[in-house]
Amino acid sequence: MVKLAQNLSRLGDENAFAVLARAAELVAEGRDIINLGIGQPDFPTPPHIVEAAIKALRDGHHGYTPATGIPPLREAVAADIHRRLGVEVDPGHIVVMPGGKPTMFFSILMFAEKGAEIICPDPGFPIYRSVIDYSDATAVPLPIREENAFGFSADDLLGLITPATRLIILNSPANPTGGVTPAQEIDKLVKGLEAWPDVAILSDEIYGQMTYDGQEHKSLLTFEHLRDRVILLDGWSKTYAMTGWRLGYGVWPEAWLDHVRRLAVNCHSCVNASAQFAGIAALEGPQDCVGEMVSAFDERRAFVAERLNKVGGIRCAVPKGAFYAFPNITGTGWDERSLASALLEEAGVAVIAGTDFGNYGAGFLRLSCANSLDNIAAAIDRMESFLAENEPRHNG
Repeated sequence: MVKLAQNLSRLGDENAFAVLARAAELVAEGRDIINLGIGQPDFPTPPHIVEAAIKALRDGHHGYTPATGIPPLREAVAADIHRRLGVEVDPGHIVVMPGGKPTMFFSILMFAEKGAEIICPDPGFPIYRSVIDYSDATAVPLPIREENAFGFSADDLLGLITPATRLIILNSPANPTGGVTPAQEIDKLVKGLEAWPDVAILSDEIYGQMTYDGQEHKSLLTFEHLRDRVILLDGWSKTYAMTGWRLGYGVWPEAWLDHVRRLAVNCHSCVNASAQFAGIAALEGPQDCVGEMVSAFDERRAFVAERLNKVGGIRCAVPKGAFYAFPNITGTGWDERSLASALLEEAGVAVIAGTDFGNYGAGFLRLSCANSLDNIAAAIDRMESFLAENEPRHNG
């Protein structure tokens, strides 16, 4: 038998895609499924962005581009960061990627080796833990707690750092919880990191423009003295409804730029040209489309929390960012995996079990607010009826 590398067995998955596939199978069988599982905006990419890509193709932009991205796009990203965050960024420090995940992958690979520790949020985006495990480093979970409104605790995080810590991964606003870490916790963390000058930080701010109730998103890029060890991850997928375009970027410290450039050359060569011209149009064009989408998500996440808190056995913190809700279902008597499976197969509602995002997700479900209010209301009605009519069941 052909022998595969052992590290492949440590590579995890993103169950939201498995749930999406199963929901599609059920729809093909004629079932009525409401999908609150997948984390992508339910809006089309704005027309002016689509037209920019079409124009780029018609203008002959069919070939390779620089591995780090075309200069006009990197300049547009720098201008956008300055507009939103008030931070001056050298366009030469920006590396355009085919989505957000390559920035995660490359960041982890650059610091991971046997004996290295990498701190990542739990519950958190599952690819963090997957790549750490694959890389042979040790993942150190940072508990993201309901009692902290799903923001991370600076004291918790600082208490996890050891001499073996090479990288800290942060995500605020957060997937899967919708939590936003308060500015005072960010400040406390930054102060504490002074004692650990050799620890790098990957700050995943892909949902940075999606905050509610006056909650401030404080970017780590705003701390000038950390800029030599902070990698910012951002992109177009969530903000501009461009998940399928596969377009993201990282802002990198100067000392690491050539390493990430070579990783890009070895991995994907470059990002497709037409998507990069679409990215310019997104950043430099009208921003009302962003406001409209965020306003819709704002209304939906408030509705989801209010409605779920009326369902027996469920409590739901009001999400302060992103477009997810993370309700606690322990009062129902169900475990999260059994309930998620039963809701899909029997009630026609696709949600994700909290433990798909880490062990601290036990007792929770993730619901995406990327669906219409009518569909969300119908989905929660189905959940409520199902729980009222069925005794708790447990897998295994």
